[in-house]
Amino acid sequence: MKLTPPKNITFWISILLGVLGFLGAIVTIPLISTYAFWFLFAGFVLLVLGLLVKGL
Repeated sequence: MKLTPPKNITFWISILLGVLGFLGAIVTIPLISTYAFWFLFAGFVLLVLGLLVKGL
């Protein structure tokens, strides 16, 4: 299995989702706090897919 670096936009979207999930877990934000785990999970999955799928 060969890993490739994700595109910049994929990386920054995954970081944004992770930060939103982290903040939602710490601070009460109306919509984000309810789904904080899923924001973190989606950010992690997007980052992993960006590493595994060439051109993502």
